[in-house]
Amino acid sequence: MANTKSAIKAARKSLRLTERNRGVKTRLKTLRKRLDSLLAAKDVAASKTAAAAYVSAMDKAVKSGVVHRNAASRAKAHAAKVFAAK
Repeated sequence: MANTKSAIKAARKSLRLTERNRGVKTRLKTLRKRLDSLLAAKDVAASKTAAAAYVSAMDKAVKSGVVHRNAASRAKAHAAKVFAAK
């Protein structure tokens, strides 16, 4: 257990930020799965909007520090590569 006031506050903050990060990462995974399923179904129009939503969410996650910028860049490049192949 934390002993100092600053450590107690840091523990509270850690729980709050962990919960926020979990929600953002879950949303990213959901958007990625939706994009993959639409690409598998060969629905071009819907997959284009899903790809835009995925890239936008990934950029917002980078901006808030949930995802590292290189990881986001890699994920966006992979999504673009798969989208271009279909």
